[in-house]
This record gives sequence, structure tokens and C-alpha cells, in this order.
Amino acid sequence: MRKVCVVVASRANYGRSKSVLTAIKNHPDLELQLIVSASALLYRFGNAIEIIKKDGFIPDATVYMVIEGETPSTMAKSTGLAILELATLFENLKPDIVLTTADRYETMATAVAASYMNIPLAHTQGGEITGSIDESVRHAITKLAHIHFPATEKSRERLIKMGEEVDRIYLTGCPAIDIITDIDLSLDGVFERYGGVGARIHTDKQYIVVLQHPVTTEFGSAFDQINQTLQAVKELHIQTIWLWPNVDAGTDAVSKGLRMFREKYNPDYVHFYRNFSPEDYARIIYNCSCLVGNSSSAIREGSYLGIPSVNIGTRQHGRERGRNVIDVGHDSVEIKNAIETQIKHSRYERDILYGTGSAGKDIAEILAGCSITIQKKLSY
Repeated sequence: MRKVCVVVASRANYGRSKSVLTAIKNHPDLELQLIVSASALLYRFGNAIEIIKKDGFIPDATVYMVIEGETPSTMAKSTGLAILELATLFENLKPDIVLTTADRYETMATAVAASYMNIPLAHTQGGEITGSIDESVRHAITKLAHIHFPATEKSRERLIKMGEEVDRIYLTGCPAIDIITDIDLSLDGVFERYGGVGARIHTDKQYIVVLQHPVTTEFGSAFDQINQTLQAVKELHIQTIWLWPNVDAGTDAVSKGLRMFREKYNPDYVHFYRNFSPEDYARIIYNCSCLVGNSSSAIREGSYLGIPSVNIGTRQHGRERGRNVIDVGHDSVEIKNAIETQIKHSRYERDILYGTGSAGKDIAEILAGCSITIQKKLSY
């Protein structure tokens, strides 16, 4: 029986790996090892560990690795601390395979620790193109990984062009899609299950959802960027669900902008939340009139669900997207006009660019039976 260790480091990370965790846990030839770490343990970033436990996953270990400050320097230091902590945990757990997701600094730490310890590394969402430091991190992890699970055909082709061996690459789609393929997407009681602060959201009226993270390569602009989005929302004056940003460099500036806006205007149309379960997040964005910000969920889940979306700035620059997305810069007029256009358009047709909902089971089956070698070489 192969032991597969999955490291979950954030609320988004959990949504991108939940179906894989379930499939590994249920597979007769696999043993799930779960490490919960970083912002997934922190209250101000949503305390995702409580949702993880509620879903029936009991962590084999937890590790605090986030150095406060949310600057480029603290991101680098957090990566170093994470390598130290994860190396110890891998030594104790002795996994046969480590599975890591996407492109964050915690993912980089997982990849470095596992590969130096001669533990085969599996990587989901490799080969994608985006803005910020994420793209560099993602491609670096690709060169450390031994097994690849890209989400799209173009991503698979890029991995081959990067010199990865074809027989190590398995096109599975994105596990985030699995969660939304067969659940009831109605809003019945969703908002009552969470706290947050701000105005009451009336589900019989239209609302938008905003989720905007800092762009690490534009660290000094985070405060101005969020204020442009806030100004657009202020002028629209329609019900808004606003999710708190992630832990990346620049989060303090984004959070400062949100707090100042809330204290100055006390808006009677905005409610701020820290986190939702992956299923409830899907329900909330499915029923919104427009999804706004720079989260990849507008592109992944959004394309599958046909959610009218406005993508702001460069954080998702170059990522494959469906017809549901309008791209704008950090300009309040552009943002406002695009939101109005998308609200008027209403729902788009479904796009299966990122998969059809079987990624988790497919990944588990491949992990159970694939041949693994530690030594890597460029494929010419």
C-alpha cells in the first residue's frame, strides 16, 4: 500500500485538493497522510482546518510556517521555515509519494523538501501561465516533480516542451471542478452558516462577489489597486459579498484598504467574509450576478459554471480562460463598466476547459499504479 502525503496550506489549496484527498482516502491501495499548514491554520485567513476536520479529514500533522508581515522578505523566510518543518515531518511520516498543488510558496517548500529527501513528488496544475511570481514558482516545481497532473491540454503540451518525459504526464483536469459537478447549488441557508461582518445579504436580490488578492510582483501598488476596486463597488452600490485576501505579500495593504473603506462608509450593501467551505463557495459564486477580482476561481470554476466574471489586473495574465471572463486594468471606471456589462449579460454557457469532474479519482488511480523513478532527465 502506497502512502501518499498531501500538504494543504490555504483555503484555496483545500478546494483544489479536496476531491483528491477523498479519492486517496477511499482507494484500497493507498494510505492518505495529511499535513495542514500555513494560512490554513490561521483564524484571520479563514481557519480552513476547521472545515477540513468537519469534512472528515484528520491531519497527521500540522505545521505553522507563516512569518508575519506579508512582504516579499517574509514570503522568502516563510518558504525557508516551511522547508525545515516539512523535512522533519516527511522524515517521520515516511511517505512513498508527496502530492503538492499549483504555485504558492508553500508548494515550493513542499517540492524542495520532498525532492531533496528522494521522495517522489506529484504536482497538480503544472504548465499553466499566469502573472506574478506564481508562474516562476510553478515552473520551478515542475522541474522538481516526478509525476505531473496538468489541468488542460495546452498545459500538458507546455510540460513536454519544458523537457518533462511524456509518460510522467497525465492530463486529468482540475480537481476543483469535481466538487461542483454533482452538488445542489441552491443558496438554502448558506449565509446563515457563516459570520463575517457587514450588511445582511438578501438572496432574493442580485449580488456580486469580490475576491481580490495582492499581486506579489506589484507589491508597492496593492493599496492603490484595491482602492480602485472599492471605488467601483461604491459607485455600483449593489449587494456585495467580499472575501478577505490570501496571505501573499501585500495582503496587509489590501486589508488596510478594506478596513478603511468599511470604517469610513459603513456600507449597507457589503458583507465581508473570511472563508467558506469549497461547496458553499461554489453555491455563492454560482448564484451571484458577477464574480469580480483576480482569483483563479473565476476562470476555473467560473468557466464550468458559466459565471459572468471580471478579472482585474495581471495576476491571472495568460491563463487559459473561457468565454465568461472580461479582463480589465486597475481602473475604477473600467471595473465598474465591466461589472455592469457582465450583469447585463447574465450566465454563460458551460465550458469544460478545466475538466468534467473526475480528476480526483483519476489522480488517485494513477498514484496507486504508476511506475516511479527518482532520477529525472530532460526529454529531447
